[in-house]
Amino acid sequence: MKLNVIVTLCALFSLTRQAPPRDDCVCKLINSQKAFPHDKLSTVEVNATKCTDNITPQKTLELESLLLGLERRLPQLQENVSMLEMEDDGDLYAVLSLQVLENELMEIKQLIDRLNGSTLGHQRLTTDTNKQLQDLRAEMVQLETYDTMQVVKGHQDNHRLKKDLDQCRNTFFPTIQPTQHPHGSCPHGQFQNITGPRVYTAGEYSGSYKYGAWGRDPKPEVGKENWYWRVMLTSSDKYANYVRLYSSLSTLIVGVSNPGNVMIHSSNPTTNTIQGPNVVLYEGALYYNCYNKDAVCRFNLTTQTVTTVQLPKDTRFNSKGNFCHLDECYPYTDLDLATDESGVWVIYTTKQDFGNLVLSKVEEGVPPTLNQTWRTSVYKQGVTNTFMACGVLYATRYVSKDTEEIFYSFDTATGAERFNLGIFIKKMTPNIYFLNYSPVDQMLHAYCDAYMVTYKVLFS
Repeated sequence: MKLNVIVTLCALFSLTRQAPPRDDCVCKLINSQKAFPHDKLSTVEVNATKCTDNITPQKTLELESLLLGLERRLPQLQENVSMLEMEDDGDLYAVLSLQVLENELMEIKQLIDRLNGSTLGHQRLTTDTNKQLQDLRAEMVQLETYDTMQVVKGHQDNHRLKKDLDQCRNTFFPTIQPTQHPHGSCPHGQFQNITGPRVYTAGEYSGSYKYGAWGRDPKPEVGKENWYWRVMLTSSDKYANYVRLYSSLSTLIVGVSNPGNVMIHSSNPTTNTIQGPNVVLYEGALYYNCYNKDAVCRFNLTTQTVTTVQLPKDTRFNSKGNFCHLDECYPYTDLDLATDESGVWVIYTTKQDFGNLVLSKVEEGVPPTLNQTWRTSVYKQGVTNTFMACGVLYATRYVSKDTEEIFYSFDTATGAERFNLGIFIKKMTPNIYFLNYSPVDQMLHAYCDAYMVTYKVLFS
């Protein structure tokens, strides 16, 4: 080994011995190779970073969200036109209907304008990025000529060998697929996986409100089947006093709220206003954690009245029983409201349960009441979010800034618990502050650092 090093050094440098008049021996070291261009390498690294920053999943998903909104809006417009043709009485009804259609056409035009702008921007980005990649490749090929000891080539060979070895190992020892997940009485089959994100949008308030919730009413009133809602914690990232309504997904994406806001109270916060991001809408009523109470509020959007249901004694509230991960806890997430095919649920914890998740069914009514309650073995502050689907409670945990894992389930039909589901969520931002399942279209609605995201739930 020592001999090899000496030979290599001799190939790089030449040594000359000078004999001065004295008896001292002086060696002069001369580098026979060109100096490595460190400045050029730094420039390449900077350009590569800029190129990576320009191409983000968010930009692709923005285009997909606009296309999805347009795809859903056009059939709705066609349906409304057909209805007008059938029921036109030639009088006031026709005038009002035409005004509605005119508004819908304006919304679609706004959506198309945004889509055209995004498409042109993507075309320019693709052209610029392609040129940058070609320049970077040429510069890297030139820099490799300085690798006289072939270190880079050795790393590349090792990478190829490792890839071949992994393929060989997976051929003989294939990954075992997870067993089927537990479920209650579910018309869709068994919960298998999720795909997406399908929608990724900030709506009309880009980056303004970090915490909030959004979604669809699983049991909407007639004529409101396509409506969406959004709640933003507008006061100190903790409180809200209104719900904002949208007539369709496309209007939510472009930020046009035709129905507008429905106010719970003019003050924020105050008695019976919203505390925390965990909010759901069911059968025309908003369910949420009442301000400064260990109780669930039910706000009827039609009558604009509030009724409450008290949770058990020693329920943790006011940010004392939050969802957490190692780096932070999500403030005022003591109570989590959820919807599924059977109605509304509330997830919380109490002192008697030592911080473990407790699940109760909320029965609709005036006032609402708590029905059956289940206790679990999973610690609430080791969980980042929960949601219900077909009578099964699912819990998530933080894996990295890019990944969340659905790791736990509790089946209310059998009482069976599992801690090894291994279903992963691809995140668009580091934190998911709200997560709820929509039985209308089997989508998961997430609110992530001011962005609204959806994932498709796959059943067997």
